Amino acid sequence: MLCVKQRVLKRCLFLGGLFFSVFFACMARAGDGFKAFSPVEVNGFAEFRAGFRVRDDPRQKQASVMESRLQAEVFTCAPWAEFKYKGDVWADGITEKGEYDTREAWMFARPSDLLDVKVGRQVLTWGTGDLVFLNDLFPKDWQSYFIGRDSEYLKAPSDALKASFFTSFASLDLVYTPRFDPDRYITGEYVSHWNGSELAGRDNVTGAQVPDQWFKDEEIALRLYRNIHNYELALYGYRGFWKRPAGQSGSGEHLFPELSVYGFSARGRVGRGIGNLEFAYYRSGQDRDGTNPMVNNSELRYLAGYNQDLARDFNASLQYYVEQILHYDEYENSLTRGPARDRFRHVITLQLTWLLMNQNLELSLASYLCPGDRDAYLRPRAAYKWTDDIIMEAGANIFTGREMHTFFGQFEDNTNVYTAVRFSF
Repeated sequence: MLCVKQRVLKRCLFLGGLFFSVFFACMARAGDGFKAFSPVEVNGFAEFRAGFRVRDDPRQKQASVMESRLQAEVFTCAPWAEFKYKGDVWADGITEKGEYDTREAWMFARPSDLLDVKVGRQVLTWGTGDLVFLNDLFPKDWQSYFIGRDSEYLKAPSDALKASFFTSFASLDLVYTPRFDPDRYITGEYVSHWNGSELAGRDNVTGAQVPDQWFKDEEIALRLYRNIHNYELALYGYRGFWKRPAGQSGSGEHLFPELSVYGFSARGRVGRGIGNLEFAYYRSGQDRDGTNPMVNNSELRYLAGYNQDLARDFNASLQYYVEQILHYDEYENSLTRGPARDRFRHVITLQLTWLLMNQNLELSLASYLCPGDRDAYLRPRAAYKWTDDIIMEAGANIFTGREMHTFFGQFEDNTNVYTAVRFSF
């Protein structure tokens, strides 16, 4: 216990020392202290969003989303740093509660030409996938996406320190998260799902034991990248935990086992469009040989994609994504209940975006097809910019599948349509 406390204290002192060193180094470099702050910029929006299920789901309300939301964004800067806050408050008709979420609260500084530092709550992303994530192990919120919230809410925030180092050979991004930030995973509160034995909803919300000790249950992610002849090449590393529950205790409690990820990506021009390749090795730290039936096996993940403008203001993105379970024989032999996953899971995605009426009308489609599981997901959407400050939106989340335990098939009864109007200020 004493060693743990000493380790926590050392890391607190290190991070505090780093923060104040960067802070005062930037002030000294600028030479004007607190006198040069720019006027505070305030932006935001008020939004009203409603949706309902088109199928009967006895485990959920008929409404899929029902909320009035206010978002405020405050920004200011000085020659030595930038500061931003963004937060949401909303009345949620599904939970029948008032909710609040800090989306961003960070300081950004550039103490030298070779170093950028950003510390605080921030939304992070990297990788080459279009709504498919391999080496991007930052938290996601598929629950919000599946009920029809704006796509910005697919990316959940992280409480982290990000340092970017720039050299003539390559650039390095290092992200340190002192306490594990899991995905805002599907629990049954908004969307019914397969819990391993049956479909579960609001009356059987899935809980989990989340690693939550500061400076002990930490995450480290890095990306080393450089451009070679206009092609971006990157190497990735991650050490932390599975972002969604991927194991169970002897008592049946859901767990987040340890996880390490190693990968690479390449992206650049191919013909008239942009092509990308990405690979990731998911090393399950608590089930390295695949014999523990209570923890997810290690996996390999592959992605190949191509993006091209087919016409003026009309873009298409096609991707082929594969998940491969390692030590599959051991996985099958250790399975005690429920249907087995396939050794390979293949997913084909197609994203279409078409801008019309002087780009005031946006029509889009995000689609996923999984031939092996025989399930699919479609997300058509239309957004019309009525004025510079008012946007009206309508869309749907359409799920189909032959088996209730497959990834998209489990959500079939959650198929919904939604509409929204947003007033910006």
